[in-house]
Amino acid sequence: MQQFLDSITEAFSVLFMGNNFLRLLGGLVVTIKIAAVSIILSLFLGIIFGLVMTVKFKPLKIICHIYLEIMRIMPQMVLLFLAYYGLTRASGLSLTGEAASVLVFTLWGTAEMGDLVRGALKSMSRHQYESARAVGLTEKQIFIYVIMPQTVRRLVPLSMNLITRMIKTTSLVVFVGVIEVVKIGQQIIDSNRLTVPSASLAVYTVIFFMYFIVCWPLSIAASCIEKNMKA
Repeated sequence: MQQFLDSITEAFSVLFMGNNFLRLLGGLVVTIKIAAVSIILSLFLGIIFGLVMTVKFKPLKIICHIYLEIMRIMPQMVLLFLAYYGLTRASGLSLTGEAASVLVFTLWGTAEMGDLVRGALKSMSRHQYESARAVGLTEKQIFIYVIMPQTVRRLVPLSMNLITRMIKTTSLVVFVGVIEVVKIGQQIIDSNRLTVPSASLAVYTVIFFMYFIVCWPLSIAASCIEKNMKA
């Protein structure tokens, strides 16, 4: 038992060697920046995409459906490789790992958010429209004052879950050379592999709690909003 405790103590001591803990915090900031930019763009573009998906023009609906299915079927890691390596070589553009990551997560988030918006709009009962028309509202007024407020209420908890997923998925950016929290954690482990073999336990535990601290408030907010909606 004592040997186990000594091993744990030794593992966590790695975090306080030099500026290792500060490096992890710096990596977390990079992760949050990539996630924040991607989320903001995804929410804005996703709302537009969701509205476009409800248009009855069939060719446009087919294009939107193909885009949505590609984003759903293709793993995010493959999309990252395509954006960072394939797009760079094919077009001659010089994309950084951060730019490629934001591009991929925005494209993916836009598709997911758009589908949520489409689903929320389609779920509205026909009676909502008929009742609004019966009191003399125009189609524009129905959309602004009747449909959109209810759509937003339904979207908030769903979008919170999407945001949490996007934050967690940003750990994949390590594969395109982005120096974020997981990459820095691996560097710390590798540099202490011989002296402190159990360093990975401490490092990945801290990374777990970092992600937990970032995502947990969003999960709580989503649960509270959902309960208030049902009340």
